Amino acid sequence: MGQYLPIVAMIVLAALFAALSFVASSLLQPRRPNPVKVSPYECGIVDQADPPERFPVRFFLIAMIFIVFDIEIIFFYPFTQVAEQLGGYGLIAIGIFAAAVFESFLYLIRNGALEWGPVVRARRTRLRSEPVRTSSTTIRRVGSEGRRSEQEVAA
Repeated sequence: MGQYLPIVAMIVLAALFAALSFVASSLLQPRRPNPVKVSPYECGIVDQADPPERFPVRFFLIAMIFIVFDIEIIFFYPFTQVAEQLGGYGLIAIGIFAAAVFESFLYLIRNGALEWGPVVRARRTRLRSEPVRTSSTTIRRVGSEGRRSEQEVAA
């Protein structure tokens, strides 16, 4: 039983700390809350408008980038433990894996996944700026098959 004494003591100390924390927070909490005291405060910026209902998509992109790099690090650790046994094959395999992850990171940077400033206008590509492409040549009128065109009706 003596070998479990440190564990029991740690559990008692944790419970005591939790109980004292609840007592201290109830004694030290503000007695008269007002809108200024209960408003959220972040980095010294006072909100000028209500927060949006949903998070922007860029937040989720950043979260996914974070998860991808966490998974990459998780795969690197076992490789470091058996690197000598795998030899050149393991080095090439982990190099290909790292290159694929780094390439996806460069793709995200190029497409502005890490841009948090004002919305940047889409880049003009050669496909959009060709003079031969007009709305009449590129837009297919759905449901107009078999009908007379506007020019035929006017004539």
